[in-house]
Amino acid sequence: MSGLIRSLCRVRAVRHGLVTTALVLAVCAAVAGLSAASFAAATAELRTLTARAQAEVTAAAPASARVAWTLPDGRAAVATVPLAGHPLRPGTRTEVAYDPARPDHAVIPGAALLAGADRAAGGMAFAAVVALAVLAVSGWRLSSRARLTRRPATTLPVRRVRVQRGLITRSWLETERGPRRWVPVYFDPALVALPSPATVRVFGDPAVHRLVAAQVGDVTLYPSGAVVRAEPRGRRTDNPARPDEHAAQRGEEVVTLRRQWRADAALLVPAPFVGLFWSYLDGSGATGWLGATVVTAVLALWWAAIRGSDPS
Repeated sequence: MSGLIRSLCRVRAVRHGLVTTALVLAVCAAVAGLSAASFAAATAELRTLTARAQAEVTAAAPASARVAWTLPDGRAAVATVPLAGHPLRPGTRTEVAYDPARPDHAVIPGAALLAGADRAAGGMAFAAVVALAVLAVSGWRLSSRARLTRRPATTLPVRRVRVQRGLITRSWLETERGPRRWVPVYFDPALVALPSPATVRVFGDPAVHRLVAAQVGDVTLYPSGAVVRAEPRGRRTDNPARPDEHAAQRGEEVVTLRRQWRADAALLVPAPFVGLFWSYLDGSGATGWLGATVVTAVLALWWAAIRGSDPS
């Protein structure tokens, strides 16, 4: 098992996936930690509001409401409550929770304090769901690919093609014999100098199996997705029949993660807009925008790694 793990860690796609997965988990941990701190502060404040009464809204402002009620000893109590939603109309009857020692410290339904506690709890739940989903998908893809090289190997002539669709570019192996199939593979520098066509070892049958691995020299190319029967849509670029003498050098230049992230930078463009939309829905302001933007950005980098983004 340890030998298998060491061999997988030598695969560029595995290292790329591990780095982006760790990045997502780190951001989720930060979001969960900040949300937990906000939730603890809100619940500590709410814990003191043990008394209940029926109050009347006596005045309303865009972000607050002034409520009045009668204490058990007959005294009048008044509190100004910050609101997260629309203000209540004066004269509206509502339940109020307040601190018996400080009646001016109170909340009513729709109070900013209650909304903040709910938002913090939602942030913790969201971070946990994202982290678990990323771990589950990454683990499944890793385990399903690791077993492919145990299949009997055959040789097959293929062409390496790059297809750009939207903001992501992927490498495919196009079969030259039998039913035409397209196998998406994770990028490796060996692909840059691969002639078209070239004969490679294939673990499995692209005409039968959903996932197929290939071997170019000493390099194993793992599939970044399922074999498809129709030509991938997008802007296609074929490898030359005879790559020039500098092709191998170019492949080594694009192997770094810095080059990979530079190629994936376009996927970060929608992140601020997703964050803006989230903060509008959640009402969380600049803090919610920043958190949603960062989470979206690291998920985009992780998704590019999972899909087999080609930086060449």
